[in-house]
This record gives sequence, structure tokens and C-alpha cells, in this order.
Amino acid sequence: MSAQFYKMHGCGNDFVVFDERLAPLGLTPARAAALADRRTGIGCDQLISIEPTGPGADAFMRIRNPDGTEAGACGNATRCVVDLLARQTGRDQFTIRTSAGDLPAHLLPDGRIRVDMASPRLGWAEIPLSHEMDTLHLPLEGDPAACSMGNPHVTFFVPDLAAVPVATLGVQLEHRTEFPERANIGFVQILTPDQLRLRVWERGAGLTLACGSGACAALVNAHRRGLANRRADIVLDGGTLEIEWRPDNHVWMTGPAATSFTGEIDLSRLPA
Repeated sequence: MSAQFYKMHGCGNDFVVFDERLAPLGLTPARAAALADRRTGIGCDQLISIEPTGPGADAFMRIRNPDGTEAGACGNATRCVVDLLARQTGRDQFTIRTSAGDLPAHLLPDGRIRVDMASPRLGWAEIPLSHEMDTLHLPLEGDPAACSMGNPHVTFFVPDLAAVPVATLGVQLEHRTEFPERANIGFVQILTPDQLRLRVWERGAGLTLACGSGACAALVNAHRRGLANRRADIVLDGGTLEIEWRPDNHVWMTGPAATSFTGEIDLSRLPA
């Protein structure tokens, strides 16, 4: 069974995108993991399925990690899906439905895409954490803060990001018992109140060049700590995202999306 795919990325956070709006393709967790493999598959940080949905949204976006698990939201993938739909339809406004909620988005004249990532969830049970604790100062070494942007995020503030072994710490922290659904682990260096440097270890994916929901969480947690303004540029390994936590409590993310290449693959040759 041959299926068309799009290899896309947002600031280097890369995705293999399949369009399942006309018919399901049988993209099981095992097949998602095989497709994500960078040596024997196509290779990506997440596999994205564009699926049909009900009234109020243009499409449902399913997000699978390289280990086959599903994520609730992904800002960079949302921009990629919007870019693809915009080129197909000629429209500039869309609502993408995810398991974490609906994400309105629009294409800007300069080609970037702005996404309403909704309101941050700041309560311990909403993130979720294993038990009640102060989400602005988790009782862990390094004094991180936590919030959810559709996925649980834990943010550490560090004086020198270059000196932090992000991969080593990330794989350890992701699985701590305080995080019953695991957690995305972000490390932030405050450059100025309007510019933050960020690296993120994503649960189920590892160290990526960019993380859209992680950038939103970094700005929210930094502002809660009094370290950043409500709008800042978040500098990631693969590029820069503009994040704004607006007075209505919604977090808006603006950034690029690009298609690297398209192709076809025989899904029947992959594990079921």
C-alpha cells in the first residue's frame, strides 16, 4: 500500500506528515516508530496524521512520538499542517483540532504562521504532577517551574546553557515519579527579558532542534518568575520563535514552517 508523505519542519523540529482525511492508512504505533527511525525509516521527531474531524475545526492532527506514544499538542507541527492546508486551499485561517484542544492559526503576509496555543495550565493536577506541590518552585534540585501547554513541561533556569548536559539530564528527569505522564524537560538561559535561549528534551522523542509548546512553557514560566516580559523571542537550536502570553491568558506562537521533500512509501512493508 503506497502512501504519499510530506517531510516538513518548523525550526528544525522535523515531521513526517500523512493525510488521512480521505481514508485511514493503518498508521499503528509500531509503524509510526518504524517510519520515525532515522536509519531504517524516513526519520523524524514526530509522525503527524491529518485526519477528518467534526464541526468547528478544519482537521484533526494526531501526533505520534518515535517510540509510538501519542503527544497532546505540538506547536511546530501545527504550523506545518497549517502551511500544507494553506497551500492546498488558498486560505489563510484554520483551526487544527488536537487531543489537547483546538488550535486556531493563521498565515501571516511574511509567510510565518501564528498559532493560538490556548491558556497554560498551572495547577499541579492539570499538568499533571503526582501530588500537590508549588508549580512555580518544584521541590527538585535546580528549582524548576512547571506548566502544561497541552503537554507537561518542566523548565529549569540556568546561567549558562552551553554548560548543561541536556541529553543526560533530560532522559533522567523525564521519567521521575513526580511526572505520572512523563514530562518535557526544558533548560532556559535568560539573555534579556525579551530574549530567552532554550533547549528541550522531549518525552518520547529526545533532544530536538526546537519545541513549540516548550517555547511557550519557557516564556510562561519565566514571566511567572519575573525573569521575562510577556512577549519574547525564544532562541532554539534550529531557529527562533516569537511567543506572547496575552492579557486574555492565551499564548500565541509565531514562526516558520517548511517542506523539505515529498515522497511515497509502501506501508505494507512496515511492522503492523
